[in-house]
Amino acid sequence: MTFAGKMWKLLVGVKDALVLIAMLLFFVGLWAAMSARPTVGSGQKGALLLRLDGPVVEQPSQPTASQVFGGSRGPHEYRLRDMIQALRTAAKDKRVPAVALDLDIFAGGGQTALSQVGAALDEVRKAGKPVLAYATAYDDDSYQLASHASEVWLNPLGGVIVTGPGGSELFFKGLMDKIGVTANVYRVGTYKAAVEPFIRNDMSPEAKQALQGVYGSMWESWQQEVKRARPKADIAAYVADPNGRIAAAGGDMAQAALKAGLVDHVGDRTAFGKRVAQIAGTRDEDVPGSFRKIDYESWAAANPVDDDGQIGIVTVAGDIVDGDAGPGTAGAETIVRALNRALRDRDLKALVLRVDSPGGSALASERIRQAVLAAKAKGLPVVVSMGNLAASGGYWVSTAGDKIYAEPSTITGSIGVFAILPSFQGTLAKLGIGADGVKTTPLSGEPDLMRGPSPEVGKLLQTGVDSIYRRFLAVVGASRHMRPEQVDKIGQGHIWDGGTARQLGLVDAFGGLDDAVREAARLAKLDPGKAKAVWLEKKPDFGDRLLASLARGNKDDDEQAGGDAFARIAGKPRLLLVRAMAEADRLLSGPAIQARCLECPGSDSAVRQPPRTSGFTLWLMKLVG
Repeated sequence: MTFAGKMWKLLVGVKDALVLIAMLLFFVGLWAAMSARPTVGSGQKGALLLRLDGPVVEQPSQPTASQVFGGSRGPHEYRLRDMIQALRTAAKDKRVPAVALDLDIFAGGGQTALSQVGAALDEVRKAGKPVLAYATAYDDDSYQLASHASEVWLNPLGGVIVTGPGGSELFFKGLMDKIGVTANVYRVGTYKAAVEPFIRNDMSPEAKQALQGVYGSMWESWQQEVKRARPKADIAAYVADPNGRIAAAGGDMAQAALKAGLVDHVGDRTAFGKRVAQIAGTRDEDVPGSFRKIDYESWAAANPVDDDGQIGIVTVAGDIVDGDAGPGTAGAETIVRALNRALRDRDLKALVLRVDSPGGSALASERIRQAVLAAKAKGLPVVVSMGNLAASGGYWVSTAGDKIYAEPSTITGSIGVFAILPSFQGTLAKLGIGADGVKTTPLSGEPDLMRGPSPEVGKLLQTGVDSIYRRFLAVVGASRHMRPEQVDKIGQGHIWDGGTARQLGLVDAFGGLDDAVREAARLAKLDPGKAKAVWLEKKPDFGDRLLASLARGNKDDDEQAGGDAFARIAGKPRLLLVRAMAEADRLLSGPAIQARCLECPGSDSAVRQPPRTSGFTLWLMKLVG
């Protein structure tokens, strides 16, 4: 090799080394910045600002690189326990004179979870600190939180539109008949309505009956909570005749809400900011409505949940699926591995199973249950804490508990099993395409989705569904001290609110996560007042935190794009369509036999992130689009 060639090779090597060093320094600096403790603890003062631009969830999903860089990530999600901890610490910290809620584009979070956030807001007020809420328009979820504020502000061009739970669902039977698709359904449960969109054009009387009971209970609980939090709000009369109230206020929706006691002040964002500044101080004299504030993300990071105790908390949140899954989805192997690692490495005295799930795979549900039972066999008491939803497979895993806590607004039950397979013999006939072949056994080539499943495979699938349902009844019966026939009477896929579930014996007591932790401590003979919990889940690593930070983006600290009262209503039909498509994808691409409740209120985890558009669902979307 010539001297020039050697020098060129040396220069290329130096260049590569410098690039590598630069990249290492960049990521080390980024790691240091992300790992550094926020500066909130070094004297910063101001109102704790919760600018909620997404839903409150039990366990936020982790954005992937393709979602972040491809622009398909879902809304910012707020972990329920972090928010409660942030509010509780704010109540005790002198640096926080007030809490400000910006609910302009709040995306809800389930009635039970929001009740718990509301209770934390009540703690702030009991500490003598005002809570101020602002929105251009309030709906059910945002007003549930706002009712716990000491001052509720409403934009002059806005309004309060409370609709109550309920609404329409999409049914695909007519469409499927037109395109020749057959839904081959195998189920047990008169009330197991998850498959109805594919076999009916309307809701069955049984499904309506079950939903009407649950919605009625949820609506009653919502009204009771709002009335306790805000006694002067004439919510029942306002909801009963909103048009009459608005007409009496000269057609002014904001004034109608003010006269009904639903809000305290009508003013724009600047007026709201000036009011907060009277309490927390002005940040910038040249900016109207500017006030001293503490960012929620920084505050939550500086005041994390105490996570080093002897009461292990196992989270089962989102769809229950086989194998591994990231946060926000209950991957059976992920949960089991985390539990086994904690049992091996930690001195645990008890377990709390925190369930917020509509169910999913029956096999995965049993896998999680067996892992919890193995921990019980080692002498650890297990207490279950139900969140918004613990239905079907979510109830299956809950049967491992020695005691089950729920809230009156929790949705549970849905003890039933189903399987569904689409077949396309009608579609092929419409297109003039034939399908034929030979078999060596009755099950060769089955399930045949081109000609339709054979009677043999249909009988086999129904036998499997029946067998798993009997197993479900036995599991519930053994846990709740009932005979299988007793469980069957309250099973059949019927969903129940927490209050009715307690009367039926499916739930032991009312209470939240804190109550479950204290009960677990008592069962383990620990002091409930001193017992601490530890969350048995994978901690986010550098890459996870980097993606989460990029997903949040650079949001202007003083801007929040809200819509008027009708903008919230107008967005619901689109959400309904997205949810329906996502549910179809989950049903038709999921496990063959499922213990899942898609008709349950709050079972919309499929739309927390953009739904997959593949397979049967993509085909349907193309046809209707």
